[in-house]
Amino acid sequence: MTTFHAVVWLDHQEAHVLMFDREHVETQRIKSRTHHKHQGKSTDSVALFADIAKALHGSHEVLVTGPGKARDEFRDWAQRHDAAMAHTIVDSVASDHPTDAQVVAMARQYFKKFDQMATDPAVK
Repeated sequence: MTTFHAVVWLDHQEAHVLMFDREHVETQRIKSRTHHKHQGKSTDSVALFADIAKALHGSHEVLVTGPGKARDEFRDWAQRHDAAMAHTIVDSVASDHPTDAQVVAMARQYFKKFDQMATDPAVK
């Protein structure tokens, strides 16, 4: 599904990739390939980050959210390994462990404000 907006909730164990438009939401859950509990090790996260980037292919604007440092590590990984993906990430917002519906609701509110700020008031 190619959509304009996407939100990713992630930690070091899994990611919830939610792509949405006004009427539809498509959810994809991506689990870390490692079974080790070494949270934060870059070797554990590389495959997870690559899978997230692949799932987000075609999205124009991406909001990244989640607890801890994983969201910022994903953003840094994207800047080093996938420049096109890095340019689609508009922000990184801390959040706890919301449901997918709560993540989408938060993202809709975020992008509503983001889109309003991005419009040029001089153009009518």
